[in-house]
Amino acid sequence: MPPKFVKTIREEILYEYAKLISRSAFRGGLERAFVTDRFKELRDGHITVSGTNREWQREQELPKLCVFCGSEGELQADHLIPRSRGGKDESDNLVLSCRTCNASRGDKGVFEWLGLEKKDSLHRLVAGKYLKQLHDLHEARETLSIDRVTLVQLCPSCKNKHACIEWNKVEELTCFCLESIF
Repeated sequence: MPPKFVKTIREEILYEYAKLISRSAFRGGLERAFVTDRFKELRDGHITVSGTNREWQREQELPKLCVFCGSEGELQADHLIPRSRGGKDESDNLVLSCRTCNASRGDKGVFEWLGLEKKDSLHRLVAGKYLKQLHDLHEARETLSIDRVTLVQLCPSCKNKHACIEWNKVEELTCFCLESIF
């Protein structure tokens, strides 16, 4: 659950990205003051999200393991945003996943599948790649500025309603809202 100063879909994406920066800087740790500082720097345009080329190069250096569970066996291309829900068949939307994780996730969004407790365990490079995809989808649909008050505009067509109900987050701004448009 983001803090109250995170007010829009765009800011929720930037807040999640600020947490990735913290995890990178503090060896997996979330230092709240640092996260807040990085969020404000991102929001105000003083720092930017890493470019896709740089992230792709770093991703190539990763061991060939499932990005979700770390398994070595039966790896296959997995679409972060499932093709059945409008995801593109391009490198920015692809990761290596084991057959078990891929089948288990099905056509669910990554945050929906992992849940609120496990979503921050997603590899930083994969999470960054996913957040960029989500940003682009919201930008294309002109929903980045939807805030906590107007959030209910997303709810009628949201495919994550069951996740919000399960986690008791109905009509609250969470990472599930980021996946609401596909």
